[in-house]
Amino acid sequence: MSKTPIDIQLQTLPDSPGVYQFYNKEGKIIYVGKAKNLKKRVSSYFHKNHEYGKTRVLVKKIDTIKHIVVPTETDALLLENNLIKKYQPRYNVMLKDDKSYPWICIKNERFPRVFPTRNLIKDGSEYFGPYTSMKTVRTLLDLIKGLYSLRTCNYDLSKEKIEAGKYKVCLEYHLGNCKGPCEDYQSLVEYDRQIEAIREIIKGNFKDSLNQFKIQMKTLAEEMRFEEAQKIKEKIDVLENYQAKSTVVNPKISNVDVFSIVSDESFGYVNFLQLSYGSIIRAHTIEIKKKLDESDKELLELAVIELRTRFNSQSKEIYLPFEVEVPEGVKITIPKLGDKKRILELSERNAKFYRQERFKQIKIVDPDRHVKRIMGQMKKDLRLSEEPRHIECFDNSNIQGTNPVAACVVFKDGKPSKKDYRHFNIKTVTGPDDFASMEEVVHRRYKRLLEEDEPLPQLIVIDGGKGQLSSALKSLDRLGLRGKIAIIGIAKKLEEIYYPGDSIPMYLDKKSETLKIIQYLRNEAHRFGITFHRNKRSKAAINSELENIEGIGEKTANDLLKKFKSVKRIKEASEVQIAEVIGASKAQKVFQAFHKS
Repeated sequence: MSKTPIDIQLQTLPDSPGVYQFYNKEGKIIYVGKAKNLKKRVSSYFHKNHEYGKTRVLVKKIDTIKHIVVPTETDALLLENNLIKKYQPRYNVMLKDDKSYPWICIKNERFPRVFPTRNLIKDGSEYFGPYTSMKTVRTLLDLIKGLYSLRTCNYDLSKEKIEAGKYKVCLEYHLGNCKGPCEDYQSLVEYDRQIEAIREIIKGNFKDSLNQFKIQMKTLAEEMRFEEAQKIKEKIDVLENYQAKSTVVNPKISNVDVFSIVSDESFGYVNFLQLSYGSIIRAHTIEIKKKLDESDKELLELAVIELRTRFNSQSKEIYLPFEVEVPEGVKITIPKLGDKKRILELSERNAKFYRQERFKQIKIVDPDRHVKRIMGQMKKDLRLSEEPRHIECFDNSNIQGTNPVAACVVFKDGKPSKKDYRHFNIKTVTGPDDFASMEEVVHRRYKRLLEEDEPLPQLIVIDGGKGQLSSALKSLDRLGLRGKIAIIGIAKKLEEIYYPGDSIPMYLDKKSETLKIIQYLRNEAHRFGITFHRNKRSKAAINSELENIEGIGEKTANDLLKKFKSVKRIKEASEVQIAEVIGASKAQKVFQAFHKS
């Protein structure tokens, strides 16, 4: 058997770190990946039986393999990220975020201006950001404007032009918003000192500005210049209030990036918090679409590189929920307790909230995607072979064996399908025997569906533990349906999930959507069954009151109820009115029974 070009390539791949690229027949890159060992990683695609369909499809489409050897794993990580962004291969993770973000610019000029912008111009100016919302930028600039007097004009304030008296102060000077550097009323040294303080505030360091203002306030107060001291005090209050809003952790935590991730079947949600001098100066969450069932580790690895690059982070320390590969020179901390742990939990909470908001939006905008996600999650959580698009749940109702009934409720795509609900009167069981009742009802339900060639559910849920589940299984065995329909039992107290042939129950996360749907099913079956049982019991009580009259049987009682609708109206009717329905002889007995006094 001759070897294919790919077989030959696999044998000749190096054992070094690097990046590999898969191309299809059209010569287009369809996947980019990194590896500690190129030979082992690339060979695994062709020598493994892949569990996930997407990976199998990818492998079938590979026509050519190319690779780039790099010195270290870190280089491979960075190169992979750059190639994915450049080529956007079909089977790589997609980062759903391509908008331009606002920055704060300190212009490269004498007496620099400070302003917001979305365009980065490489002219030597300083850019701080990007920020995730313009509101944050405006809040920060309003704070700076309230503390420092800066020019807003775009004049060229060169030394020669100022000395030549080319400019005149504008309205901003007379309003007190600018100190008039254009007419040399403010020195360059003083202005640059303000700019240095502004740089620190933008970075999140309020300490230097606060200390400087406190010294100024004290000096002015000692000189009896109380009005000016009061203005400085107001600036101190503004700074302290702003800092109080943003400080959520110990101020000793400085220049740190925090990342966390939550994920489901199709998407990962990565939250990024940037801290500076104990304050959160940036928060951002991205949604990542999975292509090949990537693990949380793989998604977080990609997101760390992407977000740090996008937001130009220079932090030397990262807080993470678990170890991932990061560029050299960056310290990883996995917090276990204290302030560090709390800030990581805050990040996780933000990721969860973002995920919930996305779910709500999708439910409205794209209900099909919402249903597909829920069904995929249920399939995974309950270890099913297919998505449970059609689920049926059974529940028994009786009081000390009287009027035994059962209910079957049907959910389609995770929602109640009330037109398909069914009631059952128990026919073959005497006394309070829940197990035998369950066996009868399940047999009757699916015997009829088979006879009428109706679609069967993908999942049956039995309200009860091991006993009820075993009874339902007997019926499926007799009908030859065991193994064709998945079946589970849910026990009420601890919400335990039982599987056939397994005495140890499974426990689902109390907050999981899968458990919520199963509880909804169980509660709906209980409500539907109890309502039917109550109506039947009430009807039986009414009939027995009439049938207790000597000479009055079930048929006569039903005739009277059909005419008068209730026992109360029968009691209020005259003997003549009753006789019109059941004859004079029986009417006399009924009338006398209700009017003995």
